[in-house]
Amino acid sequence: MHNLIDVLHRLVESGNTVLIIEHNLDIIKTADYIIDLGPEGGENGGFLVAAGTPEEIAENNDSYTGLYLAQILKRVYPTVSQENIVTNVVRS
Repeated sequence: MHNLIDVLHRLVESGNTVLIIEHNLDIIKTADYIIDLGPEGGENGGFLVAAGTPEEIAENNDSYTGLYLAQILKRVYPTVSQENIVTNVVRS
């Protein structure tokens, strides 16, 4: 995984634009900018849920990605607010 992340960062550092469709939080947390579509898949998806940096997405309570990303970022960046750390996500 780290090799892929290293290659992606080298591409960006070389002046390239990199667009990735990804669900792996280890890759998402290193993004410069995230466009979160959802909230579900299929007919219930495809809507803009959130957009911004990983930290901004983690602060967005409407984003499933943000709920899980907040847990990851809390370990890496302790300044992410404690209120956004969710241990159980229940959706109806």
